Amino acid sequence: MAFKQITSIEDLENLALELGFLPFFSCGISGYSVEELIRSDMWFSSEQEGPWKWKGPIIQNNRLAYGKFFRHKAVFVSLEWLPDFINYRRSLRPKISDDLAALNDIVLQSLEIDGSATIKELRQELDFACGRKKRSDYDLVDTLPLTNNKKIPLDLILSRLQMETRLVIKDFEYNTDRHGKPYGWGIARYATPETLYGREIINAEGRTPEVSRQRIFDHLSKIIPNANEKQITKLIG
Repeated sequence: MAFKQITSIEDLENLALELGFLPFFSCGISGYSVEELIRSDMWFSSEQEGPWKWKGPIIQNNRLAYGKFFRHKAVFVSLEWLPDFINYRRSLRPKISDDLAALNDIVLQSLEIDGSATIKELRQELDFACGRKKRSDYDLVDTLPLTNNKKIPLDLILSRLQMETRLVIKDFEYNTDRHGKPYGWGIARYATPETLYGREIINAEGRTPEVSRQRIFDHLSKIIPNANEKQITKLIG
């Protein structure tokens, strides 16, 4: 199936809603990503806006979730499909140590209390860099298994939590120059799906995780018929 070329923010949002799942970057299945469907002169351009600047406004419309959902790469997922996706992904048992699982819980706890945060805000709040300040007996970070005075890779924790559908990206924020003009790469602001969309987003209408997975598999097989079973399985996880 050949998808329509993306030439505007409306094209991108409508295609993602139509497909239900739309990777931002090439994912190994030819023609199935924003990167491959956008006009080449719009992918990176200082002259005009393109998909890198469109992500935030699209997310703000609350019809599509966005995060690193397919093989730790960014994907748009429609809210129609997000409950089944969450239902399946959260049923998987991540192969991580108890210490890493504890880190996951601490980051989630912080985001649930604050509502949302950027990686910089999380580092400041949880003091992920050792020795930067004196900790009190009541600091949450005291429960972290910090060793060897090395910074814990918070970016990897956030990526893992997105793959588990525990986190999504709420928006992108930009630094501004002295004239108030935004510049640079957007800084992701994270939140839980429950905080952003309400707890009903985790309701898959009584379907088992296996049924949710099969529904997603059948849907992806239909919209990307040039993909084989192994490729689709890798995307679903």
